[in-house]
Amino acid sequence: MIIVFGFLALAVVTALYWYLWRRLVRDTTTGWGLPRQLGTTLFVVGPVLMFAALFAEVGHAPFVLQRALAWPGFLWMVLSLYLLLAVVAGEAVRPLLTRILKRRTTEGPELDRPEPERPERGAGLYSICGYRRVGATSHDGEQLSPQTEVPLQQLTRTESPALPTPTPTRRLFVSRVVGGAAATAATATVGYGTYGVLRGPRVKRVTVPLAKLPRAAHGYRIAVVSDIHLGPVLGRGFAQRVVDTINATQPDLIAVVGDLVDGSVKDLGPAAAPLAQLSARHGSYFVTGNHEYFSGARQWVEEVRTLGLHPLENARTELAHFDLAGVNDIAGESTGQGPDFDRALAGRDTARACVLLAHQPVQIHEAVRHHVDLQLSGHTHGGQLWPGNFLAAAANPTVAGLDRYGDTQLYVSRGAGAWGPPTRVGAPSDITVIELASIQA
Repeated sequence: MIIVFGFLALAVVTALYWYLWRRLVRDTTTGWGLPRQLGTTLFVVGPVLMFAALFAEVGHAPFVLQRALAWPGFLWMVLSLYLLLAVVAGEAVRPLLTRILKRRTTEGPELDRPEPERPERGAGLYSICGYRRVGATSHDGEQLSPQTEVPLQQLTRTESPALPTPTPTRRLFVSRVVGGAAATAATATVGYGTYGVLRGPRVKRVTVPLAKLPRAAHGYRIAVVSDIHLGPVLGRGFAQRVVDTINATQPDLIAVVGDLVDGSVKDLGPAAAPLAQLSARHGSYFVTGNHEYFSGARQWVEEVRTLGLHPLENARTELAHFDLAGVNDIAGESTGQGPDFDRALAGRDTARACVLLAHQPVQIHEAVRHHVDLQLSGHTHGGQLWPGNFLAAAANPTVAGLDRYGDTQLYVSRGAGAWGPPTRVGAPSDITVIELASIQA
């Protein structure tokens, strides 16, 4: 079944790329000239780099190879997506533009290729003999001025019947307009979305009232960051920007809610080193995400501990005014390290407010059953690439923002980084400062 699915997926991808090549390369060029050769090369090399980048990361290839393939491969992946969306949208414009041009053709000069002017009668014979008859004649052949025989070498360019420069056919013109607009829109979208990620996340502030929170804890600030995704693309410099942004908010507590890395401690330990600079009055806490279990979760838990973060592995700590708990990600179930809500939450004083760190929003149902007051999550990236938000909404109870499930509130961060393409469209990255509010205040 896996082999069959693989062949079907390959067939679909091949068909989509053939469609894009047809619309953007074949339909916009004439003959097998340099433009068509370059375009065809791009549509062959691009997919090869894309699959190579994916397989290199999933297959844990040498990190230097992952880094070499990641930028071109993942950027081509996202560019392909928006080229496809733009070209499909262009199909609706194509017949309208054709109709407008056809109407202009019937009302004005012909837009298609004009016929070349016919050469002067009798010129062929004299050209063969090395002479050309020069003189003026009327349309019915009547001689208007004496004719002389002039050697061809003495004729100026203006005396030779010049052929007009061919103009594009209507179909070629429409294809170039639509294809050019699609390529421009896709490139601009990807460029802006990539700039938004590399620039670093912006700070978002949300107030969350908790019924059990005492008056003394009113205004308590938790900086929530998730899905940093340090890896072949986002490295130490990006981690430093995230750390500086968090510290600038001067939070009381920092919560790193999973998917910190995409790679081993050996490869990404130096990239994660800036996390040691995180500063908060009551410390920094960490829970695993699904990508930690693809990267060696046990080693990363120990690594973040050496950086000064406190891992909450199905554990709870009692702070001055509320309980802070954390559970492992669902992906840990395959290695016997999955979430254990009973271990993290059983036996606590239910009169105290409880804040839970859990990477995936789907864990909210267990949080409700254990009477958690607030769950902080990530994982969804807010969809990362529109229209991916619709897919994320189908798989998660909440894609982004604050929501309520019974007596439990859920806040989902869009995350600070990006997985795969370092690009976000319609889902800007964020670091959220949750300000707890006491109803008693």
